[in-house]
Amino acid sequence: MRRRVAAKFGVTCLAVQGDLTDWNVVQRLVEEIHQQLGPIDVLINNAGGDIGTKGVSAEMAGKPDGNDSVNISVEDIKTVMDRNFLTCVFCCKAVAPEMMERKSGKIINIGSIAGLKGLPGAAIYASSKAAVHEYSRCLAVQLRPYDINVNVIAPGDTLTERYIASRETDDSRKVHEGTLDRYGWPEEVATAVEFLAGDASRFITGEVIRVDGGSQVWPS
Repeated sequence: MRRRVAAKFGVTCLAVQGDLTDWNVVQRLVEEIHQQLGPIDVLINNAGGDIGTKGVSAEMAGKPDGNDSVNISVEDIKTVMDRNFLTCVFCCKAVAPEMMERKSGKIINIGSIAGLKGLPGAAIYASSKAAVHEYSRCLAVQLRPYDINVNVIAPGDTLTERYIASRETDDSRKVHEGTLDRYGWPEEVATAVEFLAGDASRFITGEVIRVDGGSQVWPS
């Protein structure tokens, strides 16, 4: 993937990896990026998922057992919260100071429409994404004087490989056009991220933007 991106767009790509729930690891990865590529201008936090302690290879692509507000295990609560919320906080905490020093930068956090309503299942996942939304609003207010934009993309049902692996899907909704009552496609989320990363969004901050074809229409 890194080589394909580099060849297609004529850019230098660097792949780093590590446990983003570990603050020391996040700091190390950021320093590695600085050494290889220089300052970080745009931060996109996309780590997450409703994945418990058994990992993505488990049944239903790793969804926790007893996946509701009461029956989910304590271990899975911590795993889901760390995967979705703590990773976002740690990466923002590691990168924001350099943006503040330069008075320039964009932070885009990936939330979910699950974090905008009550759910009978996946309650901890929904809560973790709601936490991402509110943390992003708090960070946006703090970084306004530094000319740094902080926004959230909240996707709806989007046909990623994991989405398909973790539930039954409706073939009639796997279309690209002709109706908004369908699944979303990864490139549609990517287009929204591209907008927030570019200059056209320079006066937009603190927003949670749903990319869900209008499946939710109440205030976010």
